[in-house]
Amino acid sequence: MKLIKEKMKEVFFAVLPIMVLVVLLHLTLTPLETPVLLRFIFGGGLIIVGLAFFLIGVDIGITPLGSLSGAAIAKSNKLWIVIIAGLILGFFISIAEPGLIVLANQVEMVTGGLILGVAILVVVSVGMALMLALGFTRIVFNWPLHFVLIIFYVITGAFAIFASPEFMAIAFDASGATTGVLAVPFILALATGVAKLKKNSQSAEEDSFGLVAITSVGAIIAVLVMQIFSNVYEFSGDFEITTTASTGVLGPFIQMIPEVLRESVISLLPLLLMLLVLQKMAFKLKKRKFTKLIKGFIYTFIGLVIFLVGVNAGFMDVGTLIGQSLANLHRTRYLILVGFVLGVVTILAEPAVYVLTHQIEDLTNGSVKRKSVLIALALGVGVAIGLSMLRIVVPGIQLWHYLLPGYLISLGMTFFVPKLFVGMAFDAGGVATGPMTATFILAFTQGAAEARVGASLLIDGFGMIALVALTPIITLQILGFMFYLRQKKEFVRHAK
Repeated sequence: MKLIKEKMKEVFFAVLPIMVLVVLLHLTLTPLETPVLLRFIFGGGLIIVGLAFFLIGVDIGITPLGSLSGAAIAKSNKLWIVIIAGLILGFFISIAEPGLIVLANQVEMVTGGLILGVAILVVVSVGMALMLALGFTRIVFNWPLHFVLIIFYVITGAFAIFASPEFMAIAFDASGATTGVLAVPFILALATGVAKLKKNSQSAEEDSFGLVAITSVGAIIAVLVMQIFSNVYEFSGDFEITTTASTGVLGPFIQMIPEVLRESVISLLPLLLMLLVLQKMAFKLKKRKFTKLIKGFIYTFIGLVIFLVGVNAGFMDVGTLIGQSLANLHRTRYLILVGFVLGVVTILAEPAVYVLTHQIEDLTNGSVKRKSVLIALALGVGVAIGLSMLRIVVPGIQLWHYLLPGYLISLGMTFFVPKLFVGMAFDAGGVATGPMTATFILAFTQGAAEARVGASLLIDGFGMIALVALTPIITLQILGFMFYLRQKKEFVRHAK
């Protein structure tokens, strides 16, 4: 109970800013109908409870499973086992990710069934599996992370040249969607488990990060390759933004429960089966420790269900309505400013952000404070949403106008930033694109794109997740460079 109260308090102060902001917008620029506002407040309460239970479950169930799996893989000392394990784990982690399931369904609706959602799921999962196996291999052979990332982002750029604007947005969005609430904690723990077996402690610390970044590149390349083989360059069909009927408060939450239960079971079942198989074959944990892991899965499942019901039934409609209302005001500065502030406060409520920031502070023995990482992340995501709004109000701006210089800057910075921060930064790009971003902010963006004259819902409504995955890479590396300069200054002072 003490742990639940601590997590509840932590999450409450994380979610509170976004709720206050929406209420202020309701009282000023974008008044909402009473049932919609009440659903939002009730949904916020569910998010707080669900997120607290989810984080407890991750701490005692998902993260230990990832660490144990990583250690078991590395102990085999056989490269072929490492590669096969990476392929299997990568595929099942990705195909079960709720954010990717949501994106795949959206793609199928947008294309009028021309691109099946299950095809996106399988293709992205194959891409992630291949790259997770490569990421394991990189750790084993000590390949420099920044060189691996540069090579594969160059390959990504080459494929992107031939991609349509819609497909490029979907590909980069898939990269963010696949690194969500379940994939990120598990992959981070896998990397830590493998890296800890290295004799060089500094090398092990550096290799604890970067695996999320490598796997997310696989999602981009896989979707871009999919377009080449599918030969689909023009989308047909229509995608209309709809909101829940304004009458009733609890109805939408009750209606959402069956679908969320199904998605949550699909998400956790592969990991649970993995635990049961590895317990028998490799872990052989004592009953007390094994029971604790199972208890963690139960907490994770309960938290995930409550969290997703709150987000989908309480937050989605409000995001869409606020985006539409601000776009209809025809005051560009309001849309961009609100987008920036929403980005800043929403990132604080992302579940995986807490997992990453705590891991950074733990692995660096407190030398890198999680508060500093949170500030850098929040500013990066705020800028990303602001740029997405600018893209909606200025039709001439295309997604690649942001992505090309952005990734050139972020990859160039890898030569000057401490290697530990390079891995942190690229992992943070994947972590920032969690369920809050993929639901509330995506709804806000698509609502604005639908309402804004001259904007395209198919082109401008996608791509926001891609920008959210990019900007934290730059801001975290800036933080790393500042950390390096401070350490250098302290070293010179002590030398004198």
